[in-house]
Amino acid sequence: MKELRIRVLAGVFVVAAVLSWAGARLWNSVGTLPSVPVAAPIVLALIAVVLLSTALSLRARLRAQRERRPGAKGVDPLMAARAVVFGQASALVAALVAGMYGGTGLFLLELLDIPTRRDQALYAAFSVVAGIAVIASALFLERVCRLPEDDDNHHGGAEPVA
Repeated sequence: MKELRIRVLAGVFVVAAVLSWAGARLWNSVGTLPSVPVAAPIVLALIAVVLLSTALSLRARLRAQRERRPGAKGVDPLMAARAVVFGQASALVAALVAGMYGGTGLFLLELLDIPTRRDQALYAAFSVVAGIAVIASALFLERVCRLPEDDDNHHGGAEPVA
């Protein structure tokens, strides 16, 4: 399994932000721009919490297993691989969604004198912050599930569990 690259996530974010900004300008010139949902930052924050709690739980279980504590519950490699895949997928979607709301938020900065648009810009900003939290949690989860370096590994680095 390949590691998630920050360059890929940044590229997805920037492309989504530019397209969203352009789309928001076009949509607003033709009609009324749809509002940014209040639930967007909440859902992203919940995903970040799930990823972080999964990473912390796996880290504690792996540490107990490494230290050979009596009664330590081991980590199933397939479950760890599934957690990493969930984290990677969440990070990619969060980069896309955060870029989308970031571009929309940049457009809404021109309309801060309208109270409803000011609220929308605030929701968009919170969505970007929550999206970054999802990405950070996913990268932490991936780091927790990484296998130690192996002599047969010629890449020069450790790989995630899979």
